[in-house]
Amino acid sequence: MTEKEKMLAGKIYDPSDKELLGLRAAAHKLSAEYNATFETQEEERAAIMKKLVPNAAKGVYLQGPVQFDYGCFTEIGENSYANFNLTVLDCAPVKIGSNVFMGPNVSILTPVHPLRPQDRNMYMKADGTMTDREYAKPITIGNNCWIAGNVTICGGVTIGEGCVIGAGSVVTRDIPPGALAAGVPCRRIRDITENDTIDELICD
Repeated sequence: MTEKEKMLAGKIYDPSDKELLGLRAAAHKLSAEYNATFETQEEERAAIMKKLVPNAAKGVYLQGPVQFDYGCFTEIGENSYANFNLTVLDCAPVKIGSNVFMGPNVSILTPVHPLRPQDRNMYMKADGTMTDREYAKPITIGNNCWIAGNVTICGGVTIGEGCVIGAGSVVTRDIPPGALAAGVPCRRIRDITENDTIDELICD
């Protein structure tokens, strides 16, 4: 297996691999180019997005600034939106559904690092290159979710369709569909029901 194949399969891989270095450098450059544009520069932004996140569907809008590790390993469904400072470390596949709304400072983080420093610290390869041992776990966000501001989603997590994740949450485990969840670590609080219709929330 190539190092890219190992990475995407959730195996321990070498992040100093030349192919991965090239992909990351390209994504970081495209992220910087996107961030240098104004929201009124719609054509320029669309052209950059097509290269940065080629698996983004129609109607995706990222306010910017954004930061992708690879971009090409992220899928975003139709009409999804992210506010300021979206960070996506897509060392494993990231799948974001349609009509997903993300508040400012959302971080989607697939990398996993060993707990023991003996396994985690940098080391020198035979050719003199410094590297470390890493692996990553995929993240899936279902359709019609609202991810509030300052939420961190960790590797290996699936957030079910129609969920609301409260501001400041750290999502370390799966959240079932249709749930209101919040906290550190994030936990299901209750189901979202018909009683949560906006007509019931508006005060006279």
